[in-house]
Amino acid sequence: MTPPSRAELVEHLVRTGIAGQVNTPRQNNLKHYRRLVDGDEYYQFGLTFAQDWSFDDVLALMSKRCGVVADPGYEWGIDTIDPDRTADALEAVADRLAEAAAGRERVLFATGHPRNLLETYQRWGAALAERGCAVVTAAEGHTYEVESEYPPSRRVLVWRDGVGMVTDGVDSRHSHHPFAMRAVLAELREAGEAWPQLVIADHGFAGAAGEAGIPTLGFADSNDPALFLAEHEGKLHATVPLDDGYTTDDYRPLADYVLDRAGLT
Repeated sequence: MTPPSRAELVEHLVRTGIAGQVNTPRQNNLKHYRRLVDGDEYYQFGLTFAQDWSFDDVLALMSKRCGVVADPGYEWGIDTIDPDRTADALEAVADRLAEAAAGRERVLFATGHPRNLLETYQRWGAALAERGCAVVTAAEGHTYEVESEYPPSRRVLVWRDGVGMVTDGVDSRHSHHPFAMRAVLAELREAGEAWPQLVIADHGFAGAAGEAGIPTLGFADSNDPALFLAEHEGKLHATVPLDDGYTTDDYRPLADYVLDRAGLT
């Protein structure tokens, strides 16, 4: 399939709802911003922040970096992600992947949204591997317990074609937690192996990598402010704003666009 032009990509983002008017509602966005400000670790993705972020600060940054409605009085209904900001961030991702390919860097991919973003990361990882990059994996089988209203509460780190994710022992699970990425980095250190030179991830996988000082490309929905705050403070290289709840097929034009711009097709 021919990769989309930027105009075609933006049209696709808006038509699908990956950007533009998104399915993540305003009230959910604001609730998550408040929880992060209140110090809820589940919404901080393993990150610490130099700035003492207020709710108004977070909303202002999310309006600037993501494109949500800036008005604090707008509390209920449809919210937005600016598709041009999404396209700009995807171009930053492509440029960084091209740099990784040219330098044959060690790269690591992981996702807390395995049912949505797994294939995208797998394709990028395969393309980098073809250019001589080492796709890093570690800590296979690491387990931890979480508080969850949907049991079982055990989480297991697994790798699927070079991409890290967690399962409950059977099914893949959505995850905000940083614990699996911390285990990966700890095992690499203990084994005397080099850490990745680039991480491409989301949620706690991206947060923990950025917190550790690894150059990180993150992906985040409008209700996940932590990675945008971390990018603002210099802990992430770039954060792509997008609704992260769509099907694998919906993200393929984004993956194609990045591969084409990076010269990895």
